[in-house]
Amino acid sequence: MRANESHAMQVYRRCMADVTPLDRDAERALAARWRAGDRRAGDQLVTACLPFVVSIAFEYRRWGAPIEDIVQQGNIGLLRAAAKFDLQRDCRLATYAAYWIRAEIRDFVVRSYRVVRLGTTKAERRALRAYRKTRESDPIALAAVSGMTPEKVARLLPMLAGREASLDAARGDESSALLERLETGAPSPEDEVSAGEQRGRARSAIGAALRGLSDREQLIVRARLMSDEPRTLQELGDELGVSKERVRQLEERARGKLRAVLGEMREEAA
Repeated sequence: MRANESHAMQVYRRCMADVTPLDRDAERALAARWRAGDRRAGDQLVTACLPFVVSIAFEYRRWGAPIEDIVQQGNIGLLRAAAKFDLQRDCRLATYAAYWIRAEIRDFVVRSYRVVRLGTTKAERRALRAYRKTRESDPIALAAVSGMTPEKVARLLPMLAGREASLDAARGDESSALLERLETGAPSPEDEVSAGEQRGRARSAIGAALRGLSDREQLIVRARLMSDEPRTLQELGDELGVSKERVRQLEERARGKLRAVLGEMREEAA
């Protein structure tokens, strides 16, 4: 238990400790019964995912909102996801629901967070006064006059520079609230699930293709093609005891094998 949790949250988490996760077959069976009108099956389906909501909720505990309120909003997101859950997709409910849980929580914490929280310390008030007078946007300069660290000032600057507006208020002759007009680059939950499935298939295909390479070829492919900081031909040549030209030849041969295996897999999947 976390020391700063309320008693109600501690009790709730103890109750969640008794919740048993569902395996894939049981989950799909309950989902099918719920679709057919069995409300008790729906309750079981949702209850099994409640601990997952709690784990996500704690990612947002530093936003200042009571953790029990954040969990409640996450539960609302879980209910929305369960109502939209598509049995035709080879996907667990928790995986699908993560998008909706986070969306509900983010919406809640943004609504709860206001710029009036600024100025709670002397250093914040000094930074706020300095920014209003000079519009200084350099974290180091503001840190020097406020006594805060540059890192804290950097986190504070977006709130100093932003204008607080009610996300629920319409503007002018526009009937929709500001929150409803905010654009988001986030993919839909269906797109996220589909992308996750594609990444899983790609990882499986690449793993299978790599198993067809020799140990030296696998080492070269991982070091040259699958690394954020590829090693040089000379470095690999020194490690393997061959010339860098030989490493280049092995890399080309490995590339050819991978292209052939992955091409066959694509044809089989088509």
